Amino acid sequence: MDPALLKERELFKKRALTTPTVEKKKNETKSESIKDDKKKIKSTVNSAPKLDINTYKTATGSSQYRFGVLLKIVKHMKTRHQDGDTHPLTIEDILDETNQLDVGVKVKQWLATEALQNNPKIEATSDGRYIFKAMYKLKDRKSLLKLLKQQDLKGLGGVMLEDIQESLPHCEKALKTLQNQNEIIFVTRPIDKKKVLFYNDRTAQLPIDEEFQKLWRSVGVDVMDDAKIDEYLEKQGIRSMQDHGIKKQIAPKRKKANQRKRQFKKPRDNEHLADVLETYEDNTLTQKNTV
Repeated sequence: MDPALLKERELFKKRALTTPTVEKKKNETKSESIKDDKKKIKSTVNSAPKLDINTYKTATGSSQYRFGVLLKIVKHMKTRHQDGDTHPLTIEDILDETNQLDVGVKVKQWLATEALQNNPKIEATSDGRYIFKAMYKLKDRKSLLKLLKQQDLKGLGGVMLEDIQESLPHCEKALKTLQNQNEIIFVTRPIDKKKVLFYNDRTAQLPIDEEFQKLWRSVGVDVMDDAKIDEYLEKQGIRSMQDHGIKKQIAPKRKKANQRKRQFKKPRDNEHLADVLETYEDNTLTQKNTV
């Protein structure tokens, strides 16, 4: 080979070894960019706010939390009413007694403007306070006895025991004294086994002979229904009572203006034949005079 070509070849190799390649730069830039991305991800993760239980509770979108607060308030107002605490409270007092002072501003506003105002078991007073709204306004056993008497006089029947327990403070004590005085009667409904409270009207009690009571109790009607009892009574010549409720008095129907007696109208003259008609009064007079 030509020695000049060999020298040029060796010089080319030396130059190639001394000059840096482009691929190494690309690899270095890629690795550096990957490292920068990792650092950015770590910094964003560290800088993100940590989830706190209190912040999660007071989130505006959690409707379940709102109704949980409202349910706790209604239960507390009911129990304090049954314990005899019937004075009204502000929202701050209610949240303090229910240990819910960590409630946010938006939830407080929702309670004041919507939840407590529209709740059927909470009543708002004129000064912006709130009180439990019971089924009946009862203070003591005298007011309960008055209610039962009114129900009996009007024929409305009894009152549910659960409504009395909700409305009357210290209910069990009042019911026990009234029961000992033989003023009330408990009746259990066969449909749902709920107890109904009635006024015991002792003036309506009649003395009944013991023999008649024995005969009454000896007759078994457990198997028979109402229809069979009615058939048996009709065969024996006894008419059974059909209407168990109070009969409402039907108001007399008022006569309408069109149904009044029509006045007799005199027939009108034939005004449209005024030009055609003739009068014969003058002719009759002349004929009489001639005669």
